Amino acid sequence: MTNATGFAPRAVLADRLRTHGLATNAALVAGGALFTAAMAQLEVPMWPVPITGQTLAVVLVGATLGARRGMLALLVYAVAGLAGAPFFADMTGGLQALAVPSFGYVIGFIPAAGVVGWLARRNWDRHVGRAAVAMLLASAIPFVTGLPYLAIVLGQLGAPNDLQSVLAAGLYPFVVGGIAKALIAAGILPLAWKAVGRR
Repeated sequence: MTNATGFAPRAVLADRLRTHGLATNAALVAGGALFTAAMAQLEVPMWPVPITGQTLAVVLVGATLGARRGMLALLVYAVAGLAGAPFFADMTGGLQALAVPSFGYVIGFIPAAGVVGWLARRNWDRHVGRAAVAMLLASAIPFVTGLPYLAIVLGQLGAPNDLQSVLAAGLYPFVVGGIAKALIAAGILPLAWKAVGRR
């Protein structure tokens, strides 16, 4: 069953590829993980949480690949980084990343990609307004895991980890940038759909 444009309903951008199958899906997942790793190197060094391009990568990967492939791509990203691949900010990797205050955000990237991918399957990525809502929602999810993780690690390091200190270190500096990245993604995705439609 197709819609008026000839596309299957509930499709994401990756579904517009000419080839399908296990190899294609594996390549898409690997590409999503590598793209996130590359965006992690776009960094403004800060302690305890740096500003990076990861959040933009997460919403783009999730929306482009869909929930399952998007979550798998971010899971591969996290596992490969923990295994030693230099995927995290500042080209770091290895199990020592578990002791980094910002690792909780990496955990949150996985459900964030799932949520935005689920919304993209329901066409939320095709119009700027709804895309902006989807991207903002997904961008907020890593804070759900990131802030408690940050509080725990700061406490282990002997640094202040009361609520206000954690919010000042792990939330407030990222609000404006998070909104900007969500709006960038919300602008890119509808344009990508228009380009696909013209093809």
